[in-house]
Amino acid sequence: QVQLVESGGGLVRPGGSLRLACAASGLAFNGFAMGWFRQAPGKKREAVSCIGSKDHTALYADSVKGRFTISRDDAKNLVYLQMNSLIPEDTAAYFCAADSMGKCHKSAYYYTETYDFWGQGISVTVSS
Repeated sequence: QVQLVESGGGLVRPGGSLRLACAASGLAFNGFAMGWFRQAPGKKREAVSCIGSKDHTALYADSVKGRFTISRDDAKNLVYLQMNSLIPEDTAAYFCAADSMGKCHKSAYYYTETYDFWGQGISVTVSS
C-alpha cells in the first residue's frame, strides 16, 4: 500500500522559512517524479513544484520561483520543499504527490491528474 506522509508544516511569520518533508512508502520511490501542490481555502489545488526521478530536474510555479526549493533523498524515500521568504499568500494546505511516469514535464506537471498517489496534506499558515 502506497503512503505519502507530509510533515513540517505550521505557523510562521512573513519572511520566515519552513521545510516540508514527504515520506513515501510502498512504491519504488526512485522511479517516481514527486510533486508539491497547495490548496488555499476556497481555491483550486495548484502546483508548486516537481522534481524528476533520474535527473532530479526541478520545475516551479512562477509564484514560488526563487523562494522555494524542492529536493529529494532517494536513499531515504523523502522529498523536501524548502520554503523561504514566506508571504501570507503562501498560506495553504500543502500536498505531496507521486507520478509513476518519472519525469516532470512543463506541460503536465501542474495537472493533478498527472499524479498517481497523494498525501493527506499539511497546513502552512503565514501570519504575523
